[in-house]
Amino acid sequence: MRGGSRLLAGVLVGTWAAVYLVTQVLVVPPLGVLPTLAAGLVVSTVVVLGYPSALRGPRGPRRPRDPRGVRDGLTIAAAGRSMPLRNGLTPDAARRTAELIRPLLGGDAIAITDTEQVLAFVGPGSDHHHVGGTLQTRVSRLALDKKRTVVMHARDGIGCPEPGCPLRTAVVAPLAVADRVVGTLKVYRVHDEPAPRVLVDDMASMLSLHLELAEMDRESHLASDAKLDALRAQINPHFLFNILNTIASKSRTDPEESRQLLLRLSDFFRYAVRQDGHFAEFSQEYFFVRTYVSLEQARFGDRLRVRYDLDPQVLTSRVPVLVIQPIVENAVKHGIADSVTGGTVQLRARVDPLTRTTSIRVSDDGVGMAPEVLERLLAGERPGAGSTQHSGVGLWNISQRLDSLFGDRYSFDVASTPGKGTTVDLRIPLR
Repeated sequence: MRGGSRLLAGVLVGTWAAVYLVTQVLVVPPLGVLPTLAAGLVVSTVVVLGYPSALRGPRGPRRPRDPRGVRDGLTIAAAGRSMPLRNGLTPDAARRTAELIRPLLGGDAIAITDTEQVLAFVGPGSDHHHVGGTLQTRVSRLALDKKRTVVMHARDGIGCPEPGCPLRTAVVAPLAVADRVVGTLKVYRVHDEPAPRVLVDDMASMLSLHLELAEMDRESHLASDAKLDALRAQINPHFLFNILNTIASKSRTDPEESRQLLLRLSDFFRYAVRQDGHFAEFSQEYFFVRTYVSLEQARFGDRLRVRYDLDPQVLTSRVPVLVIQPIVENAVKHGIADSVTGGTVQLRARVDPLTRTTSIRVSDDGVGMAPEVLERLLAGERPGAGSTQHSGVGLWNISQRLDSLFGDRYSFDVASTPGKGTTVDLRIPLR
Protein backbone atom coordinates (compact mmCIF):
# COMPACT_ATOMS: atom_id res chain seq x y z
CA MET A 1 0.00 0.00 0.00
CA ARG A 2 1.37 3.39 -0.94
CA GLY A 3 1.85 6.20 1.55
CA GLY A 4 -1.18 8.16 0.40
CA SER A 5 -3.45 5.16 0.94
CA ARG A 6 -2.02 4.56 4.44
CA LEU A 7 -2.69 8.17 5.34
CA LEU A 8 -6.26 7.97 4.05
CA ALA A 9 -6.87 4.77 6.06
CA GLY A 10 -5.59 6.52 9.18
CA VAL A 11 -7.84 9.50 8.55
CA LEU A 12 -10.88 7.23 8.18
CA VAL A 13 -10.07 5.42 11.43
CA GLY A 14 -9.76 8.77 13.17
CA THR A 15 -13.03 9.93 11.61
CA TRP A 16 -14.98 6.94 12.92
CA ALA A 17 -13.39 7.37 16.33
CA ALA A 18 -14.51 10.99 16.40
CA VAL A 19 -18.03 10.02 15.33
CA TYR A 20 -18.20 7.44 18.11
CA LEU A 21 -16.90 9.95 20.69
CA VAL A 22 -19.46 12.57 19.70
CA THR A 23 -22.53 10.33 19.32
CA GLN A 24 -21.92 7.87 22.16
CA VAL A 25 -19.92 9.79 24.81
CA LEU A 26 -20.54 13.52 24.52
CA VAL A 27 -24.22 13.35 23.58
CA VAL A 28 -26.66 12.51 26.40
CA PRO A 29 -28.51 10.28 25.88
CA PRO A 30 -26.31 8.47 23.28
CA LEU A 31 -27.63 8.21 19.73
CA GLY A 32 -28.94 4.91 18.39
CA VAL A 33 -27.02 2.57 16.09
CA LEU A 34 -28.65 3.75 12.82
CA PRO A 35 -28.09 7.51 13.39
CA THR A 36 -24.49 6.76 14.38
CA LEU A 37 -23.84 4.71 11.23
CA ALA A 38 -25.51 7.35 9.04
CA ALA A 39 -23.36 10.11 10.52
CA GLY A 40 -20.21 8.02 10.08
CA LEU A 41 -20.99 7.23 6.45
CA VAL A 42 -21.70 10.87 5.59
CA VAL A 43 -18.45 12.09 7.19
CA SER A 44 -16.43 9.25 5.59
CA THR A 45 -17.83 10.04 2.14
CA VAL A 46 -16.90 13.69 2.50
CA VAL A 47 -13.36 12.73 3.58
CA VAL A 48 -12.83 10.30 0.67
CA LEU A 49 -14.19 12.65 -1.99
CA GLY A 50 -12.13 15.53 -0.72
CA TYR A 51 -8.91 13.58 -0.42
CA PRO A 52 -6.73 13.44 -3.61
CA SER A 53 -5.43 9.95 -2.90
CA ALA A 54 -4.60 6.87 -4.93
CA LEU A 55 -8.29 5.89 -4.88
CA ARG A 56 -9.03 8.82 -7.20
CA GLY A 57 -5.99 8.23 -9.38
CA PRO A 58 -3.25 10.67 -10.40
CA ARG A 59 -4.29 14.00 -11.80
CA GLY A 60 -1.94 13.75 -14.76
CA PRO A 61 -2.48 15.20 -18.21
CA ARG A 62 -5.40 13.69 -20.14
CA ARG A 63 -4.64 11.45 -23.08
CA PRO A 64 -5.39 13.27 -26.33
CA ARG A 65 -8.36 11.83 -28.17
CA ASP A 66 -8.04 10.31 -31.58
CA PRO A 67 -9.28 12.76 -34.21
CA ARG A 68 -11.82 10.15 -35.40
CA GLY A 69 -13.00 9.59 -31.84
CA VAL A 70 -11.66 6.01 -31.68
CA ARG A 71 -8.46 4.19 -32.45
CA ASP A 72 -7.90 2.37 -35.74
CA GLY A 73 -8.03 -1.10 -34.22
CA LEU A 74 -11.36 -0.44 -32.58
CA THR A 75 -12.70 1.14 -35.76
CA ILE A 76 -11.83 -1.96 -37.80
CA ALA A 77 -13.37 -4.18 -35.15
CA ALA A 78 -16.55 -2.13 -35.17
CA ALA A 79 -16.64 -2.24 -38.96
CA GLY A 80 -16.17 -6.00 -38.89
CA ARG A 81 -19.20 -6.46 -36.65
CA SER A 82 -21.48 -4.54 -39.02
CA MET A 83 -20.05 -5.47 -42.39
CA PRO A 84 -22.74 -5.18 -45.12
CA LEU A 85 -21.24 -8.14 -47.02
CA ARG A 86 -22.69 -10.34 -44.28
CA ASN A 87 -25.78 -10.35 -46.50
CA GLY A 88 -23.89 -11.61 -49.56
CA LEU A 89 -21.82 -10.26 -52.45
CA THR A 90 -24.37 -7.90 -53.99
CA PRO A 91 -23.81 -4.46 -55.60
CA ASP A 92 -25.56 -2.61 -52.78
CA ALA A 93 -23.66 -4.50 -50.05
CA ALA A 94 -20.38 -4.01 -51.94
CA ARG A 95 -20.95 -0.25 -52.29
CA ARG A 96 -21.72 0.21 -48.60
CA THR A 97 -18.74 -1.94 -47.66
CA ALA A 98 -16.38 0.07 -49.89
CA GLU A 99 -17.58 3.33 -48.34
CA LEU A 100 -17.16 1.86 -44.86
CA ILE A 101 -13.61 0.52 -45.25
CA ARG A 102 -12.14 3.26 -47.46
CA PRO A 103 -10.90 5.45 -44.54
CA LEU A 104 -9.56 2.36 -42.73
CA LEU A 105 -7.29 1.12 -45.51
CA GLY A 106 -5.70 4.44 -46.45
CA GLY A 107 -6.71 4.12 -50.09
CA ASP A 108 -7.80 6.88 -52.39
CA ALA A 109 -10.14 4.53 -54.23
CA ILE A 110 -11.72 1.21 -53.20
CA ALA A 111 -13.25 -1.34 -55.56
CA ILE A 112 -15.02 -4.62 -54.87
CA THR A 113 -15.69 -7.05 -57.70
CA ASP A 114 -16.93 -10.52 -58.32
CA THR A 115 -15.12 -12.69 -60.86
CA GLU A 116 -16.68 -10.94 -63.86
CA GLN A 117 -17.72 -7.36 -63.10
CA VAL A 118 -17.24 -4.34 -60.86
CA LEU A 119 -19.76 -4.36 -58.02
CA ALA A 120 -18.62 -1.13 -56.34
CA PHE A 121 -16.08 1.62 -56.99
CA VAL A 122 -15.58 4.57 -54.64
CA GLY A 123 -13.06 7.35 -55.23
CA PRO A 124 -10.96 8.74 -58.13
CA GLY A 125 -11.44 6.81 -61.35
CA SER A 126 -15.13 6.10 -60.81
CA ASP A 127 -15.87 8.01 -64.03
CA HIS A 128 -14.54 5.14 -66.13
CA HIS A 129 -14.43 2.19 -63.69
CA HIS A 130 -18.18 1.82 -63.99
CA VAL A 131 -20.23 -0.28 -61.59
CA GLY A 132 -21.68 -3.19 -63.52
CA GLY A 133 -18.93 -3.03 -66.14
CA THR A 134 -16.52 -5.86 -66.85
CA LEU A 135 -13.12 -6.00 -65.18
CA GLN A 136 -10.77 -3.64 -67.03
CA THR A 137 -7.44 -3.93 -65.21
CA ARG A 138 -4.88 -6.65 -65.72
CA VAL A 139 -4.07 -6.62 -62.01
CA SER A 140 -7.60 -7.84 -61.19
CA ARG A 141 -7.30 -10.84 -63.51
CA LEU A 142 -3.86 -11.57 -62.13
CA ALA A 143 -5.15 -11.70 -58.53
CA LEU A 144 -8.08 -13.91 -59.56
CA ASP A 145 -5.93 -16.31 -61.56
CA LYS A 146 -3.14 -16.60 -58.99
CA LYS A 147 -5.58 -16.61 -56.01
CA ARG A 148 -3.25 -14.39 -54.01
CA THR A 149 -2.68 -10.73 -53.26
CA VAL A 150 -0.96 -8.69 -55.98
CA VAL A 151 0.81 -5.34 -55.42
CA MET A 152 1.46 -2.91 -58.28
CA HIS A 153 3.87 0.01 -57.73
CA ALA A 154 3.38 1.72 -61.09
CA ARG A 155 0.49 2.82 -63.25
CA ASP A 156 1.57 0.57 -66.13
CA GLY A 157 1.28 -2.48 -63.89
CA ILE A 158 -2.35 -1.73 -63.09
CA GLY A 159 -3.24 -2.08 -66.74
CA CYS A 160 -6.15 0.36 -66.90
CA PRO A 161 -6.95 1.11 -70.58
CA GLU A 162 -8.10 4.67 -69.78
CA PRO A 163 -5.23 7.11 -70.65
CA GLY A 164 -6.23 9.70 -68.05
CA CYS A 165 -6.74 7.28 -65.16
CA PRO A 166 -5.34 8.91 -61.97
CA LEU A 167 -4.63 5.60 -60.22
CA ARG A 168 -0.90 4.89 -59.85
CA THR A 169 -0.59 2.01 -57.37
CA ALA A 170 -2.83 -0.89 -56.41
CA VAL A 171 -3.12 -3.71 -53.89
CA VAL A 172 -5.59 -6.37 -55.02
CA ALA A 173 -6.56 -9.23 -52.69
CA PRO A 174 -8.86 -12.12 -53.62
CA LEU A 175 -12.11 -12.75 -51.75
CA ALA A 176 -12.78 -16.42 -51.16
CA VAL A 177 -15.50 -18.68 -49.82
CA ALA A 178 -13.82 -21.87 -48.64
CA ASP A 179 -11.37 -22.67 -51.48
CA ARG A 180 -13.38 -20.84 -54.14
CA VAL A 181 -12.40 -17.31 -55.19
CA VAL A 182 -15.55 -15.24 -55.62
CA GLY A 183 -14.18 -11.72 -56.14
CA THR A 184 -11.53 -9.15 -55.24
CA LEU A 185 -10.88 -6.25 -52.90
CA LYS A 186 -8.89 -3.51 -54.65
CA VAL A 187 -7.20 -0.57 -52.90
CA TYR A 188 -5.86 2.14 -55.21
CA ARG A 189 -3.75 5.21 -54.54
CA VAL A 190 -3.05 8.23 -56.74
CA HIS A 191 0.61 8.43 -55.65
CA ASP A 192 3.59 6.07 -55.78
CA GLU A 193 3.26 4.49 -52.33
CA PRO A 194 0.78 1.57 -52.32
CA ALA A 195 -1.47 0.81 -49.37
CA PRO A 196 -0.02 -1.57 -46.73
CA ARG A 197 -0.39 -5.10 -48.05
CA VAL A 198 -0.85 -6.63 -44.59
CA LEU A 199 -3.76 -4.30 -43.87
CA VAL A 200 -5.45 -5.13 -47.18
CA ASP A 201 -4.88 -8.87 -46.64
CA ASP A 202 -6.44 -8.70 -43.19
CA MET A 203 -9.46 -6.81 -44.48
CA ALA A 204 -9.87 -9.26 -47.37
CA SER A 205 -9.80 -12.15 -44.89
CA MET A 206 -12.46 -10.41 -42.82
CA LEU A 207 -14.65 -9.84 -45.86
CA SER A 208 -14.15 -13.44 -46.97
CA LEU A 209 -15.29 -14.63 -43.54
CA HIS A 210 -18.46 -12.58 -43.82
CA LEU A 211 -19.11 -13.93 -47.30
CA GLU A 212 -18.64 -17.47 -46.03
CA LEU A 213 -21.11 -16.81 -43.20
CA ALA A 214 -23.55 -15.37 -45.73
CA GLU A 215 -23.19 -18.54 -47.81
CA MET A 216 -23.85 -20.67 -44.75
CA ASP A 217 -26.95 -18.61 -43.95
CA ARG A 218 -28.19 -19.06 -47.50
CA GLU A 219 -27.66 -22.82 -47.36
CA SER A 220 -29.38 -22.96 -43.99
CA HIS A 221 -32.40 -21.09 -45.36
CA LEU A 222 -32.50 -23.40 -48.37
CA ALA A 223 -32.42 -26.40 -46.06
CA SER A 224 -35.23 -24.93 -43.96
CA ASP A 225 -37.25 -24.21 -47.10
CA ALA A 226 -36.71 -27.76 -48.30
CA LYS A 227 -37.85 -29.20 -44.96
CA LEU A 228 -40.94 -27.00 -44.97
CA ASP A 229 -41.77 -28.10 -48.52
CA ALA A 230 -41.26 -31.70 -47.45
CA LEU A 231 -43.68 -31.22 -44.56
CA ARG A 232 -46.25 -29.80 -46.96
CA ALA A 233 -45.74 -32.70 -49.35
CA GLN A 234 -46.00 -35.38 -46.69
CA ILE A 235 -49.51 -34.48 -45.49
CA ASN A 236 -50.75 -37.96 -44.79
CA PRO A 237 -52.56 -39.30 -47.88
CA HIS A 238 -54.40 -41.75 -45.64
CA PHE A 239 -55.85 -38.76 -43.77
CA LEU A 240 -57.09 -37.33 -47.08
CA PHE A 241 -58.57 -40.64 -48.24
CA ASN A 242 -60.27 -41.26 -44.89
CA ILE A 243 -61.78 -37.77 -44.81
CA LEU A 244 -63.01 -38.10 -48.40
CA ASN A 245 -64.62 -41.44 -47.52
CA THR A 246 -66.27 -39.82 -44.50
CA ILE A 247 -67.57 -36.97 -46.65
CA ALA A 248 -68.86 -39.44 -49.25
CA SER A 249 -70.74 -41.44 -46.63
CA LYS A 250 -72.26 -38.33 -45.04
CA SER A 251 -73.31 -36.93 -48.41
CA ARG A 252 -76.18 -39.45 -48.40
CA THR A 253 -77.26 -39.04 -44.78
CA ASP A 254 -76.39 -35.37 -44.05
CA PRO A 255 -75.61 -33.31 -47.17
CA GLU A 256 -75.18 -30.05 -45.21
CA GLU A 257 -72.52 -31.53 -42.91
CA SER A 258 -70.82 -33.03 -45.94
CA ARG A 259 -70.67 -29.57 -47.53
CA GLN A 260 -69.20 -28.07 -44.34
CA LEU A 261 -66.56 -30.79 -44.22
CA LEU A 262 -65.57 -30.07 -47.81
CA LEU A 263 -65.16 -26.37 -46.95
CA ARG A 264 -63.00 -27.23 -43.94
CA LEU A 265 -60.89 -29.60 -46.01
CA SER A 266 -60.39 -26.81 -48.54
CA ASP A 267 -59.33 -24.42 -45.74
CA PHE A 268 -56.93 -27.05 -44.41
CA PHE A 269 -55.06 -27.54 -47.68
CA ARG A 270 -55.16 -23.86 -48.62
CA TYR A 271 -53.37 -22.93 -45.37
CA ALA A 272 -50.83 -25.76 -45.69
CA VAL A 273 -49.88 -24.86 -49.25
CA ARG A 274 -50.11 -21.08 -49.31
CA GLN A 275 -48.56 -20.13 -45.98
CA ASP A 276 -45.53 -17.89 -46.71
CA GLY A 277 -42.36 -17.90 -44.63
CA HIS A 278 -41.37 -20.11 -41.73
CA PHE A 279 -43.32 -18.36 -38.96
CA ALA A 280 -46.91 -17.37 -38.35
CA GLU A 281 -48.96 -16.09 -35.44
CA PHE A 282 -50.05 -18.82 -33.04
CA SER A 283 -53.68 -17.84 -33.70
CA GLN A 284 -53.28 -18.88 -37.35
CA GLU A 285 -51.69 -22.21 -36.44
CA TYR A 286 -54.42 -22.69 -33.82
CA PHE A 287 -57.09 -22.22 -36.51
CA PHE A 288 -55.25 -24.79 -38.65
CA VAL A 289 -55.24 -27.26 -35.74
CA ARG A 290 -58.94 -26.70 -35.06
CA THR A 291 -59.72 -27.27 -38.74
CA TYR A 292 -57.79 -30.54 -38.72
CA VAL A 293 -59.42 -31.70 -35.48
CA SER A 294 -62.92 -30.99 -36.78
CA LEU A 295 -62.22 -33.18 -39.81
CA GLU A 296 -60.91 -36.03 -37.68
CA GLN A 297 -63.82 -35.77 -35.23
CA ALA A 298 -66.20 -36.20 -38.16
CA ARG A 299 -64.48 -39.55 -38.73
CA PHE A 300 -63.92 -40.76 -35.16
CA GLY A 301 -66.99 -39.23 -33.55
CA ASP A 302 -67.07 -39.45 -29.74
CA ARG A 303 -63.91 -41.58 -29.70
CA LEU A 304 -61.80 -38.44 -30.24
CA ARG A 305 -61.96 -35.74 -27.60
CA VAL A 306 -59.76 -32.63 -27.73
CA ARG A 307 -59.18 -30.03 -25.02
CA TYR A 308 -57.53 -26.63 -25.45
CA ASP A 309 -55.79 -24.78 -22.63
CA LEU A 310 -54.31 -21.58 -24.07
CA ASP A 311 -52.89 -18.46 -22.48
CA PRO A 312 -54.49 -15.53 -24.39
CA GLN A 313 -51.04 -13.93 -24.69
CA VAL A 314 -49.83 -16.83 -26.79
CA LEU A 315 -52.24 -16.04 -29.63
CA THR A 316 -50.10 -13.14 -30.88
CA SER A 317 -46.72 -14.89 -30.52
CA ARG A 318 -45.05 -16.22 -33.66
CA VAL A 319 -44.36 -19.92 -33.98
CA PRO A 320 -42.98 -22.15 -36.77
CA VAL A 321 -45.63 -23.04 -39.32
CA LEU A 322 -46.71 -26.66 -39.73
CA VAL A 323 -45.24 -27.79 -36.41
CA ILE A 324 -48.15 -27.84 -33.92
CA GLN A 325 -50.63 -29.55 -36.26
CA PRO A 326 -48.28 -32.47 -37.12
CA ILE A 327 -47.74 -33.06 -33.39
CA VAL A 328 -51.50 -33.11 -32.81
CA GLU A 329 -51.94 -35.39 -35.85
CA ASN A 330 -49.26 -37.66 -34.43
CA ALA A 331 -51.25 -37.92 -31.19
CA VAL A 332 -54.47 -38.69 -33.06
CA LYS A 333 -52.99 -41.13 -35.55
CA HIS A 334 -50.70 -43.11 -33.24
CA GLY A 335 -52.27 -42.48 -29.84
CA ILE A 336 -56.04 -42.37 -30.21
CA ALA A 337 -56.78 -44.15 -33.51
CA ASP A 338 -55.14 -47.36 -32.28
CA SER A 339 -57.09 -47.30 -29.01
CA VAL A 340 -60.32 -49.30 -28.93
CA THR A 341 -62.02 -46.86 -26.56
CA GLY A 342 -60.54 -43.73 -28.12
CA GLY A 343 -59.10 -41.01 -25.92
CA THR A 344 -58.35 -37.35 -25.30
CA VAL A 345 -55.77 -35.07 -26.87
CA GLN A 346 -54.88 -31.88 -25.01
CA LEU A 347 -53.15 -28.80 -26.47
CA ARG A 348 -51.67 -26.46 -23.87
CA ALA A 349 -49.74 -23.26 -24.68
CA ARG A 350 -48.19 -20.58 -22.48
CA VAL A 351 -45.98 -17.50 -22.83
CA ASP A 352 -43.29 -16.81 -20.23
CA PRO A 353 -42.35 -13.10 -20.45
CA LEU A 354 -39.46 -13.54 -17.98
CA THR A 355 -37.60 -16.15 -20.01
CA ARG A 356 -39.13 -14.84 -23.26
CA THR A 357 -40.22 -18.29 -24.38
CA THR A 358 -43.35 -19.90 -25.76
CA SER A 359 -44.10 -23.35 -24.39
CA ILE A 360 -46.43 -25.79 -26.14
CA ARG A 361 -47.54 -29.19 -24.85
CA VAL A 362 -49.50 -31.82 -26.77
CA SER A 363 -50.50 -34.86 -24.71
CA ASP A 364 -52.73 -37.85 -25.24
CA ASP A 365 -53.91 -40.81 -23.17
CA GLY A 366 -53.62 -43.28 -26.03
CA VAL A 367 -51.53 -46.38 -26.60
CA GLY A 368 -48.09 -44.69 -26.30
CA MET A 369 -44.97 -45.72 -28.19
CA ALA A 370 -42.57 -48.61 -27.83
CA PRO A 371 -39.57 -47.99 -25.51
CA GLU A 372 -37.04 -48.70 -28.27
CA VAL A 373 -38.69 -46.11 -30.56
CA LEU A 374 -38.65 -43.51 -27.78
CA GLU A 375 -35.02 -44.31 -26.98
CA ARG A 376 -33.88 -43.74 -30.56
CA LEU A 377 -35.96 -40.57 -30.80
CA LEU A 378 -34.44 -39.10 -27.65
CA ALA A 379 -30.96 -40.04 -28.87
CA GLY A 380 -31.50 -37.95 -32.01
CA GLU A 381 -31.41 -40.98 -34.30
CA ARG A 382 -33.87 -41.30 -37.14
CA PRO A 383 -36.36 -44.00 -36.13
CA GLY A 384 -37.22 -46.70 -38.62
CA ALA A 385 -40.43 -46.17 -40.55
CA GLY A 386 -43.46 -48.22 -39.64
CA SER A 387 -46.91 -48.41 -41.17
CA THR A 388 -49.04 -49.69 -38.30
CA GLN A 389 -47.07 -48.85 -35.18
CA HIS A 390 -45.76 -45.57 -33.83
CA SER A 391 -42.41 -45.13 -35.63
CA GLY A 392 -41.52 -41.63 -34.37
CA VAL A 393 -40.46 -40.47 -37.85
CA GLY A 394 -42.88 -37.55 -37.82
CA LEU A 395 -41.58 -36.25 -34.48
CA TRP A 396 -37.98 -36.72 -35.64
CA ASN A 397 -38.68 -34.70 -38.80
CA ILE A 398 -40.13 -31.89 -36.68
CA SER A 399 -37.08 -31.85 -34.40
CA GLN A 400 -34.77 -31.64 -37.42
CA ARG A 401 -36.66 -28.64 -38.76
CA LEU A 402 -36.55 -26.94 -35.36
CA ASP A 403 -32.78 -27.50 -35.37
CA SER A 404 -32.45 -25.59 -38.62
CA LEU A 405 -34.66 -22.74 -37.35
CA PHE A 406 -33.39 -22.28 -33.78
CA GLY A 407 -30.09 -24.14 -33.40
CA ASP A 408 -29.70 -24.86 -29.68
CA ARG A 409 -32.20 -22.19 -28.58
CA TYR A 410 -35.16 -24.53 -28.21
CA SER A 411 -36.15 -27.70 -26.37
CA PHE A 412 -38.20 -30.60 -27.75
CA ASP A 413 -38.94 -33.34 -25.24
CA VAL A 414 -40.99 -36.50 -25.71
CA ALA A 415 -42.22 -38.74 -22.89
CA SER A 416 -44.29 -41.86 -23.50
CA THR A 417 -45.54 -44.85 -21.56
CA PRO A 418 -47.00 -47.83 -23.41
CA GLY A 419 -50.71 -48.06 -22.69
CA LYS A 420 -50.86 -44.65 -21.00
CA GLY A 421 -50.07 -42.10 -23.68
CA THR A 422 -47.50 -39.67 -25.00
CA THR A 423 -46.57 -36.09 -24.10
CA VAL A 424 -44.60 -33.75 -26.36
CA ASP A 425 -43.18 -30.55 -24.83
CA LEU A 426 -41.86 -27.79 -27.08
CA ARG A 427 -40.22 -24.59 -25.85
CA ILE A 428 -39.09 -21.96 -28.36
CA PRO A 429 -37.84 -18.35 -28.16
CA LEU A 430 -40.62 -15.78 -27.99
CA ARG A 431 -40.96 -13.87 -31.26
